[in-house]
Amino acid sequence: MLSLAAVSAGYGSFQALFDVSLEVAQGEAVGIIGPNGAGKTTLMRVISGLIPMREGAMTLEGRSVGGLPAHRMVEAGIAHVPENRRLFPRLSVEENLRIGAFIPQARAHFAERLDWVFSLFPRLEERRGQLAGTLSGGEQQMCAIARALMSKPKVLLMDEPSAGLAPLVVQQVFDLVHKIRAEGLTVLIVEQNVQQVLEVVDRAYLLEVGAIKLAGSSAELKDNSFIRQSYMGL
Repeated sequence: MLSLAAVSAGYGSFQALFDVSLEVAQGEAVGIIGPNGAGKTTLMRVISGLIPMREGAMTLEGRSVGGLPAHRMVEAGIAHVPENRRLFPRLSVEENLRIGAFIPQARAHFAERLDWVFSLFPRLEERRGQLAGTLSGGEQQMCAIARALMSKPKVLLMDEPSAGLAPLVVQQVFDLVHKIRAEGLTVLIVEQNVQQVLEVVDRAYLLEVGAIKLAGSSAELKDNSFIRQSYMGL
């Protein structure tokens, strides 16, 4: 479904990613784990077209998408739930969701998609007229995920969905990831909560200092002594 081959990227003279290669198959959930500053958010921004690649190739369903701007990436089928949610706080929940359906093919099915995301997130339907900035942290995260789903993506990118949330709400967010997976969606998720994310993904990659250091199934990484000591405190 999504393939990156030897991708490098950065900001100005600073290089953040070095020859990153990864694969995400259709219907699969894949995690990107690693410490702060490893380049995880940069990787997500490259995939969603917010930062250009310097080298390498990226394909979606076998078609080259490397170098496309962000709005074209959405049209191609990649939706990004950014770190810190980035909602429009002075717009209502429904208005934020309408923005998620701005591409023509989604706009034509707005009512249908809205009903679908409200079936996934009943609490958002209760809050549909409420200003997004007045929602709780967990509700804001739901709204950010729902907004991305409004474009009917082929691949959903989630960047640190549990960041800044209370432990109980974190569990709710990961329950939502389970729900989204059950709908057959393909998910790539960046997450610092390694123990929790390995419960919801099929495979994961360890990114350190801008390079892939380790990859394997969730079961393999859960049993890996380095991962257990360095990232789970076990």
